[in-house]
Amino acid sequence: MDANNCTTPLKSPHQSGIIYACVYYHHHIVLDNHPLQEMAETRHFQLPIVAQEAKEENGNATNQVITELGSVKYKRWICILLCIILLLCGQSVAALLGRLYFDKGGKSKWLSTLIQFAGFPILVPFYCISRPKMLTTIHCSIGSNKQPSIMMLGLVYVTFGLMSAGIGFLYSVGMQYLPISTVTLIAASQLAFNAFFSYFLNSQRFTPFIINSLVLLTISSVLLVFNNNSSRLAGVSQVHCAAGFICTILGTAGSGLLVALQQFALRKLVVRQSFKVVLDLVMCQSLVASSAILVGFFASGDWKGFSGEMDEYGLGKFSYLMVLIWTAICWAVFYIGAVGLVLEVSALFCTAISTLGLPIVPIIAVFVFNDKMDGIKVISMVLAIWGFISYVYQQYLDDYMPKTENTGEISEACSSSIGLSEHSALQGAAAYH
Repeated sequence: MDANNCTTPLKSPHQSGIIYACVYYHHHIVLDNHPLQEMAETRHFQLPIVAQEAKEENGNATNQVITELGSVKYKRWICILLCIILLLCGQSVAALLGRLYFDKGGKSKWLSTLIQFAGFPILVPFYCISRPKMLTTIHCSIGSNKQPSIMMLGLVYVTFGLMSAGIGFLYSVGMQYLPISTVTLIAASQLAFNAFFSYFLNSQRFTPFIINSLVLLTISSVLLVFNNNSSRLAGVSQVHCAAGFICTILGTAGSGLLVALQQFALRKLVVRQSFKVVLDLVMCQSLVASSAILVGFFASGDWKGFSGEMDEYGLGKFSYLMVLIWTAICWAVFYIGAVGLVLEVSALFCTAISTLGLPIVPIIAVFVFNDKMDGIKVISMVLAIWGFISYVYQQYLDDYMPKTENTGEISEACSSSIGLSEHSALQGAAAYH
């Protein structure tokens, strides 16, 4: 068969096979005993293998990065769940014990305020726990990597401590003159106050789910407040009842502002946010608040009636001490959970969780203080849970969407890398041919 037959146009599959055989035979005749034949054939078969290995390596790298991102998200939500449990348990038990103190004969508002912060020494052992950072490094707003000055941190801690002392005293006044359900459900409006302050301090964005959550949680609280038929305790005058209501509102507004300021300070002043930062904030803030309250406790003369109050307490001396001690411990647990949520998520999320826990207190009060549970309270609980789920779903979207985008970017980058590898392989093949 000559070379002219190899250039005949294709007429049938049979002719195509003949032409392919001619070209293959001609190729071997030309390259037979050629010094580059062996090298070219070796390169020809190795290049697809190299490209395939590059694909596998990039694919493994992509899967590893995606797995690590998922692991970080998983650990973060475990930490958030732990903080939620600490906050809800600490808040509910502390509020009930605080009401029990006044219900069985306690009279000192300063002492009731002091035990809200005096439990901070039990957190000292947590400094011995080695724990990875809760968040990545965040630099100061001025763009410097340096830690803020001791004076600046001291000023922040003192300010937060004094604010906490004032807020705690206002809540104690409300706790003394109002039923526990009224105090806790008025405090649910803290979510609205915090949303307002976070909008200006922390650039909090309002999505439809967050707005829905705020509305539902607020309605839940308002329903219970207006449904409280026994809004006045026995022996409490109308003036004292009004004073308790006003103090509770002011304390709630101050609490919303304090949480927003904590988030602002953590993000703007603290370079490296970690679990130790949370402990430092709670410890220093509680120390300043306790010191300020002790000054008021002795200046007001309440310390003179401490012994008599213990003797006259309805549950006995031992129970009196246990109520004070465990109230202090529960408030310490609450604060560590609250600041942890501010650090991990946001001030508004912390307030939303706290608001969810407030209706828990009236339910427990049904069994502890024989409070009545009617249909309005049940509806209020459903609205509170609905609002909470709405807010958590928004947090899920905030976490899931960036994760999806990052996954797409990683896959695209790795695909580009694979494409470059294949392009290089094809260039090498063309060079050898």
